[in-house]
Amino acid sequence: MKLLRYLAVDGPRYGVLEGSSIYALEGDPFASHGVGGVVGTLRDIRLLPPCIPTKVIAVGLNYAHPAEDGLPALPEEPILSFKPPSSLIGSGSPIIWPRASTRIDFEGELAIVIGKTARKIAPQDAPQYIFGVTCANDVTARDIQRREGQWAKAKGFDTFCPLGPWIDTTADPSSCHLIVRINQEVRQSASTSLLHFGPSRLVSYLSRIMTLNPGDVILTGTPTGAGPLKVGDVVEVEIEGVGVLWNPVVAEDCGEKDSSRAAETSPS
Repeated sequence: MKLLRYLAVDGPRYGVLEGSSIYALEGDPFASHGVGGVVGTLRDIRLLPPCIPTKVIAVGLNYAHPAEDGLPALPEEPILSFKPPSSLIGSGSPIIWPRASTRIDFEGELAIVIGKTARKIAPQDAPQYIFGVTCANDVTARDIQRREGQWAKAKGFDTFCPLGPWIDTTADPSSCHLIVRINQEVRQSASTSLLHFGPSRLVSYLSRIMTLNPGDVILTGTPTGAGPLKVGDVVEVEIEGVGVLWNPVVAEDCGEKDSSRAAETSPS
């Protein structure tokens, strides 16, 4: 199943994607639900973030990387940070460059979506708590991150967590291929089989720190190649076989104007 959220006339709704058609999802996507009639196609609707998490947990330094990257050694335990739910945007919506930053970077990532309440679970049991996967961009104000040390501000601006376009419930999170393009040029390409801490281990580890709720999101880390953006760029984060998340980059002063036009400028 490919689960998405879209903006209907009467507000946000869940839907199921089959081909290019969207069917209404009736009930709780993480519990009892059914599939209704066709409500439109991808060309007809505005995509929203595909779930409503109580928290978005980001994992740092989680891919093997060449020594010449100048990155620290891989950690003994996952390095964690948080992005607020208010930073979430869907595919097609603009990443708004805040006036407070002089440099923002893209970080393409595989996102894990939790399907049921997880607390203190073993790694071997973790797969049954994973609802599915989606694409994410852990946008970061790199100058602020380096200057302040703390990551909350640098990663927490509104629009700094593009997520989508939908959740794929059949993909294997341990063997997905991630590709990131800036203006159609490939900048990142890696398999999640290279993750230092794999999906099951992350879910188990986090569940021993905090309760994971249905719809919560874990950003599993970014491979080598992350780098700076500029206003006017279009970022595409693709998980092969799952989908493509795309977002234009706009200046803060024109963010609201460009947001209303985002669906008209899709690179596809």
